[in-house]
Amino acid sequence: MRKKFYEAELARMQEELVQLQYWVQRNGLRVLVIFEGRGSAGKGGVIKRLTERTSPRIVRVEALPKPTEREQTQWYFQRYVPLLPSGGEMVLFDRSWYNRSNVERVMGYCTEQQHAEFLRTCPEFERMLVRSGIILLKYWFSVSYEEQGRRFAARNEEPLKRWKLSEIDLEEHRRYVQYSMAKDTTFQYTDIKQAPWYVVPSDCKRRARLNCIGHILQSIPYENTVPDPVVIPERDDVSYIRPPIDDQTFVDLNY
Repeated sequence: MRKKFYEAELARMQEELVQLQYWVQRNGLRVLVIFEGRGSAGKGGVIKRLTERTSPRIVRVEALPKPTEREQTQWYFQRYVPLLPSGGEMVLFDRSWYNRSNVERVMGYCTEQQHAEFLRTCPEFERMLVRSGIILLKYWFSVSYEEQGRRFAARNEEPLKRWKLSEIDLEEHRRYVQYSMAKDTTFQYTDIKQAPWYVVPSDCKRRARLNCIGHILQSIPYENTVPDPVVIPERDDVSYIRPPIDDQTFVDLNY
């Protein structure tokens, strides 16, 4: 995809996203968007473009670290519940409770019993969310083994991006087939009518971003409620003498 076309389409969609955020806020909608997929599949890239022009007070991103010792003793979904959207919010989960059926399953971080219980509970949990009025969208970013390898190699060669390449990422690449098996099992149990999975082919990052953002815009009916321009007021004419400017400490003016 040519860069000029991509940038023009992205700018158009980001304008639509601003309209969507106003509609979400005005109507008190609760929107939850889940982004899942392999390492380097492009989840972070689309989230960045989704939030580039929107307000963080309306569209916020949640990316939980690994659970603490205390959280490990809780009901599995418990730490995610406080992060769910309230009225007028759109929440983007950069990975989610599906860690259990993917990363934890493949890496052996959960037991067989915990995995089986997740597959039983997750569909019911998501049906509860939808019945409560939450608009739930789930996206799986699908990247090929070859493309994932190229992206990992590029990160490894560039020092400023090497922090993106973790030991788990490397192990995930080695266990590519096992992750495919875990994903297929996840879909078998959790691709439900009330909250279906939408697969985003992501070997081409630009296409993946536009396709995903376009689908979000199509999935939530909205109208343009962007406010009209406001009148910028003049400064109040108040008598005031400021302290000497020499009393303040400034940064070095190197530029």
